[in-house]
Amino acid sequence: MYDRILVPIDGSPTSERALAEAAGLARLCAAKLRLLHVMDPLMYITGYERPDVFVREIEPALRKAAQDLLAKARDSVADERVQVETVLVESQGERVSDAIVDQAKVWPADLVVIGTHGRRGVDRVLMGSDAEQVARRSPVPVLLVRLRQA
Repeated sequence: MYDRILVPIDGSPTSERALAEAAGLARLCAAKLRLLHVMDPLMYITGYERPDVFVREIEPALRKAAQDLLAKARDSVADERVQVETVLVESQGERVSDAIVDQAKVWPADLVVIGTHGRRGVDRVLMGSDAEQVARRSPVPVLLVRLRQA
């Protein structure tokens, strides 16, 4: 059914839940997982740091944290039945949803599994929803995963 499942992760409980769902699907379908993290270094510029400090210290620390996140996620789901690869994409200010849709096209994925916070009303308008944008623009089916309600 699915051979290639793209899973955007950001370290949140919601993305961890999506990863667990994707791993279960991958086991059922003998699919390959690609874990994607989109890093946006420009988000961390405050204007107080010197450019050389940002390039020499802050940006490498962000990259290492992103790589560690991907490695931890890979290790949490990889087993003899699931092939997992990781990819780190650096955004230059574009929306995370654009990078996810691009990866779904380039890889090419059969399915995108992404966590969603299920925001509604003003929260959704103010914060936007990368998951919603991915669902609207993806060239392949998208499975939106929420945290379980207590």
